[in-house]
Amino acid sequence: MQDFLEYERIEPRRRDTVERIKDFKEIYKPLNTKDASSQSSRCVQCSNPYCSHGCPLDNHIPQWLLSVAKNDIDMAFAISNQTSPFPEIMGKVCPQDRLCEKTCTLNTGLGAVTIGAIENHINQEGFKKGLKIPFLEKKVGKKIAVIGSGPAGLSVATFLLRAGVDVDVYESLDRAGGLLTYGIPGFKLDKNDVQRRVDMLTENGMGLHLNTTIGKDVEFKELIKNYDGVFIGIGAKKQNTISIPNISSNGVHQAMEVLTDIQKSIFSSKRPTIDLANKKVVVIGGGDTAMDCVRTSIRQKSSNVKCLYRRDEKSMPGSLKEHNNAKLEGVDFIFHLSPKEIVVDDNNNVKSIIMQKTKFDDNNKLITLDECEEIQADIIILALGFNMQVPNFIKENNISLSDKQTLKLNNYRTSIDKVYAGGDCFRGADLVVNAALDGREASKIILKDLGLTQ
Repeated sequence: MQDFLEYERIEPRRRDTVERIKDFKEIYKPLNTKDASSQSSRCVQCSNPYCSHGCPLDNHIPQWLLSVAKNDIDMAFAISNQTSPFPEIMGKVCPQDRLCEKTCTLNTGLGAVTIGAIENHINQEGFKKGLKIPFLEKKVGKKIAVIGSGPAGLSVATFLLRAGVDVDVYESLDRAGGLLTYGIPGFKLDKNDVQRRVDMLTENGMGLHLNTTIGKDVEFKELIKNYDGVFIGIGAKKQNTISIPNISSNGVHQAMEVLTDIQKSIFSSKRPTIDLANKKVVVIGGGDTAMDCVRTSIRQKSSNVKCLYRRDEKSMPGSLKEHNNAKLEGVDFIFHLSPKEIVVDDNNNVKSIIMQKTKFDDNNKLITLDECEEIQADIIILALGFNMQVPNFIKENNISLSDKQTLKLNNYRTSIDKVYAGGDCFRGADLVVNAALDGREASKIILKDLGLTQ
């Protein structure tokens, strides 16, 4: 260990740009065993591991790095799965540059340890070896219903099943995974990784009810009656919009509408309903979802793809890595533009969008200018963030909401007895890792309330 002077930090290799924009396969190649070992050996093994403190899950990062450096994948696999419900997924979708790698001791000029790529390597190699995650075979006689199979739902299901609690998951869509399946494109996250984790849970006793909406197909009160507890992990699906002329015209779409449609077409091998091919696409927004949309449009063979953002480049809230990938793949970024009006033809089809120019004043406050710019477009995609969509069963059962219209919790407990929650329906739109954290920590509270732990 501490070989940071012998080995420089290396990034996972990307597939060639010309080739990768032809498909939705992951763009990063996994680390090989040699590179994973040498990169792990760069770890300083701090007595006070800042990387673990920078990880919301408080993963035992130095310990599994030490195991990889010793080529002990079995131990690394066991350690990484101890605190995380799906570490290989976290290794791919977490913004390590803002979390564990940012707080790495070596991130002061020598280059942080490549934590995310190693985390993925550990689990891919572990699964290849046939390694298993321990689940308590003897059931404890308690049963929990989980509403939603996104990161929070799968996380709470994972840790409850490991503790011997029976779990039934209710999902309104046709596949489990939520955001992991339909919100994050395949070029960032291989859907086989998600399905493998879902299959692992069902093989260990998880009941999975797809195409099942609570309040429509199954009443919420039935869950309260038939289970020892209910966990709500329905995410934040209400997409923000803007009030400008012609916002409802043909060719204007919300980000998740597009991403879900494309992913469903990939699953079914059919053409997507929203056809982006040979279209001039404009995406409004600067976060990770906007990057997903522009990069998806490139792969759908759009003739031109522009990303318009009202602030400057350094103010973009998304991952710098994803922004750079989008630029390499041919996306045109234009900054300091705010939407003012959509121009349509006689059939209410989008022709262009008029953008009002902006700038920062002397107090660094964003202001709009009188000057405008018209940008041609056939398709406009809004990637303006998300809030919780409050379903009827929440209202009908008087479950308390916060001022932000998310679920109001007290240590993962809602205002209703035996009902728990976590993830974006509690936090608002947030990172996958925080939803995974909520699921894990909520499982501890549930186990305690069931009298199974102290």
